[in-house]
Amino acid sequence: MSGHRGAASGLRIVRLANFVTPASGGLRTALRELGAGYAAAGHEPVLIVPGPGGGMSDERTEQGRVITLPGLVVPGTGGYRVLADHRLLRRVLRSLAPDRLEVSDRTTLRWTGEWARRARIPAVMVSHESVDGVLRTWGAPTPFARTVADRLNSRTAHAYSRIVCTTEWAAAEFTRVGARNVVRAPLGVDLAGWHPDCHSAQLRQRCAGRAAVLMLMCSRLSPEKRPGRALDALAELRRRGVDAALVVAGDGPLRARLEARVRAERLPAAFLGHLADRARLAALQASADLALAPGPAETFGLAALEALACGTPVVASAASALAGLVGGAGDTALDDGQSFADAVQRVLARPVPARRTAARQRAEGYGWQPAVAAFLAAHDAPAHRDRAVADGTLPVPPRGGW
Repeated sequence: MSGHRGAASGLRIVRLANFVTPASGGLRTALRELGAGYAAAGHEPVLIVPGPGGGMSDERTEQGRVITLPGLVVPGTGGYRVLADHRLLRRVLRSLAPDRLEVSDRTTLRWTGEWARRARIPAVMVSHESVDGVLRTWGAPTPFARTVADRLNSRTAHAYSRIVCTTEWAAAEFTRVGARNVVRAPLGVDLAGWHPDCHSAQLRQRCAGRAAVLMLMCSRLSPEKRPGRALDALAELRRRGVDAALVVAGDGPLRARLEARVRAERLPAAFLGHLADRARLAALQASADLALAPGPAETFGLAALEALACGTPVVASAASALAGLVGGAGDTALDDGQSFADAVQRVLARPVPARRTAARQRAEGYGWQPAVAAFLAAHDAPAHRDRAVADGTLPVPPRGGW
């Protein structure tokens, strides 16, 4: 893989992402941390994301330059947008003259792989989700979901120089179709910002009330995340006599329905919405007894990793990549409330110091520095500033706009 400039001047890595909003979770965190890491290594990260119509914005941030272009709202997603104006995006890309292209959307942005190939720009597609897993969570039959996924993944692997997968679980659907350009690059967690010392007795009291057990779910409230399983587990645990309460951090199209169920069944569950305050989120994760991650199509699960970093064990879907990530720092469950309740009780039966120590130790194997190095390696980009000194020059919008 070769770029327009030598490594001595740093590489301009242009990143494209859809389905990113101020209330986004794991993807937004990953983009921010990777961008900051690229910049620290002496490269020039430029992120392009969709925003409200009526114009564009262009700002410099800690993660590098962030360009927001008008995007279309995807119905039923709770406000997610996509970069639908291909001609505008092509003009922006040509003006930026990237050395590398990094794409975080395997569906609506897959065409950029062919664009990069024609422009002789090495391009990487980052697999943040399992296609057949998402299709199955939306009700598609397994044979149909696998056929569609195999067809899409074959085309994607052909269009891009490399496919980056964060886990073996995520890579499996590409290796199934014979793709040979798949590389592994695990994501990371801020081990200093997310720590057991973030525990807040006062916050726990406010969230748990008189309940003996406080469970937490940090998730987008959308069908593929299966947030209803957390309520199923809560109801089953209380039926068994476990004095548990649930707090939910996150928002999405299913929130109103879930809140209505809580009222109807009188379940001790509170919905906090999206928490933009990272310190408060870390305190919440450190103050819970355990975290629930019921999504069966998770390819990594940054929220679960943050909980582990806070010393909080995780009960995850056995069908997702989190089964391998959590290991002995929690437990796994099938896609039903009884199974999740069983797993919660198994975790609670362990001594508190042992289970919290195991959670933290598990997270300590995932830092952002090695994650950034792995992603830069996928770009064939130097991972150290002394080998890549950025020249500080970035193209500016032409007169009259892009």
